[in-house]
Amino acid sequence: MKLSDYPLLVACLTALLLLTACDEPEQWSAGDLEGYNHTLEGINWFEVNDQGPGIIGGNSCCIGLPNKWRPGLKAHVVWEVDPAPYAEFPSYKSGKFGEAYARHAANYKRYSRTVDIPNYGDEKCGLTVHFLPCHQVKVTASCFTFQHPDYPVKEPFQQKEPAVCPK
Repeated sequence: MKLSDYPLLVACLTALLLLTACDEPEQWSAGDLEGYNHTLEGINWFEVNDQGPGIIGGNSCCIGLPNKWRPGLKAHVVWEVDPAPYAEFPSYKSGKFGEAYARHAANYKRYSRTVDIPNYGDEKCGLTVHFLPCHQVKVTASCFTFQHPDYPVKEPFQQKEPAVCPK
């Protein structure tokens, strides 16, 4: 028996080998996880896809992203908000700090959103999360710095909540 006697079998085996060779595992690498708060509330912590915690206004390690962007890539962002980030507390020595802090912390709220990760092409630089009014978020893997004119998120900081949030 020679393989040349079975051209259909040879074609099927060749196709199977080619398909198997193309099915490489997705390659991932780590990058910084960073956040910017555009609201008047305090962001105590956040995480993306169960990775974090991220730091507002600074980098923390790490977030894993595929080396090649693909359609359907999502970021599930969970964060905790302090609605009164500038509240004053009694001194620790007074013995009333713990109770006052517990009352304050009872007002913390947690939110979550799942958003698309925009196409980052061949170059990614970690993931940056922007917290916006109405408990919305935008994410980017841009390598431009926040101040660069080509940075994709342009919303201003210190935004007040609108009277009615869009649905």
